[in-house]
Amino acid sequence: MFRAPAAIWRSHISPVWRAPLIHLGLAWAMLMALAGHDWAVMFDKWWNVSTYNHVLFVPFIAGWLVWTRRDLLARLAPAAWWPGLVLVAGALMLWLLGTVGGVNTASQLGAVMALQGALLAVLGPRIGAALLFPLAYLFFLVPFGDELVPALQTITAKLVIVLTHWSGIPAVIDGVFIETPGGLFEVAEACSGVKFLIAMAALGTLVANVCFKSLRRRAAFMAAAIILPIIANSIRAWGTIYIAQSQGIEFAAGFDHIFYGWIFFALVVLALLAGAWRWFDRDPDDLAPSIEPIMASPRLGWLASHSITSRRALVILGALAAGFYAWSATASRIEAQLPVSIELPAVAGWQRSADTPAIAWSPRATGAGHRLLGRYSANGGATVDVFVALYAAQDDGREASAAGEGALVPGTQWRWLDTGPVIAGANSDYLLADGHVKRLARTSYRSGNVLTDSAVRLKLAAMVDRMMLRRQPTMMLILSAEDQGGADAAASIAKFRQAMGDEGEWMDRIAGLR
Repeated sequence: MFRAPAAIWRSHISPVWRAPLIHLGLAWAMLMALAGHDWAVMFDKWWNVSTYNHVLFVPFIAGWLVWTRRDLLARLAPAAWWPGLVLVAGALMLWLLGTVGGVNTASQLGAVMALQGALLAVLGPRIGAALLFPLAYLFFLVPFGDELVPALQTITAKLVIVLTHWSGIPAVIDGVFIETPGGLFEVAEACSGVKFLIAMAALGTLVANVCFKSLRRRAAFMAAAIILPIIANSIRAWGTIYIAQSQGIEFAAGFDHIFYGWIFFALVVLALLAGAWRWFDRDPDDLAPSIEPIMASPRLGWLASHSITSRRALVILGALAAGFYAWSATASRIEAQLPVSIELPAVAGWQRSADTPAIAWSPRATGAGHRLLGRYSANGGATVDVFVALYAAQDDGREASAAGEGALVPGTQWRWLDTGPVIAGANSDYLLADGHVKRLARTSYRSGNVLTDSAVRLKLAAMVDRMMLRRQPTMMLILSAEDQGGADAAASIAKFRQAMGDEGEWMDRIAGLR
């Protein structure tokens, strides 16, 4: 027999829960509308980027975890909690910082944390304690992990060369490139294993909570869930190299795509679960926490005493959303005034050169108002390529330090080889093209009075400037040289850097600030 939704609502939802649940739904709707762009970007990554396809299951997993706690929740009464509003304000501040600074991870994390804080604000700390793990599991909604790719490439390459030597294949490693009699192999970004590592982190966290009571066993399982995919990915890469020695690179690559993809890692997951099965110590029908500690906890009792009505909490949440929307809209329009044109200045002891590099190299600076690329030469044969990009602001679509920006442009002949020598005030990386042309690139950033090699510090400076409604341009400077023909790229760059004088002032002159 058909029953109207209203009848189902009245028969299944306790009267003490009805208004708070409606208020929570309205609060979540407001907060998701405020961060609508971030939710759209996240969903696009979940749906279209294979690294994050598993995140599509996270909302359903969180919903199932809440469902397993339904009997516990029925015995608790929600009570709005004003300190939860402070948590929401903090989350929205993080969202604002990420939005005005163009840091998607920060804005997306803030968007998720705002929902978590709103639940605590509307339903109270005791409900929060009952839903602690499902709430924490929502952090996996944020697409993260791209930052791990370079480190995972290096780790994988080092493990692969050990396995390659162990299997009797002569090989030489140079950064993430491994040369064998069968050919030159690159541990590329797609081979870093980050895709499976992120998925395993989400799965491992779920299994550790659902299948174990012991904190020691949970920690051991999580360690295995992190280490095993790294080792398995290294074995996968080594297997490709091993097969290529006798069957050729094309056959090995095809075999890698067919077997060493998710089929191989599905077997790894099964092996991990099978190996841990005997130590599972939690009853699958007993996933909810006990009500007695929640009700008897003096700390939770003290926290719950700071209550307000859920209606008032909803009104304050609406005011917070409106206030942060206005702040974001104002700050997002702040842009520095750029000069009509810029040019590379003269450098003592160096001359502008019309020579071209052996292999074309042109950094990327998406959204920059001005870009310059020129070559300088000095007596003795030293040459340095100089790239300058000037931005009116830093936000989504014009981030100087974003992935794929700067010296290494995806889709070109150039590949990341290894971390370069330590150079004060700049990042340095070795790039490789055509298997033999080696280039050192030194990157630094300028924002206001800040000169840094840190992408994090640059983003923070840009965030603060925009939030304080200050109009500051941002610059990216890349000094680069080829390391071949007897020329020492690091020495050439150091010599040019010394001739520049104060780097910050040199960059300011290009931007017309001095």
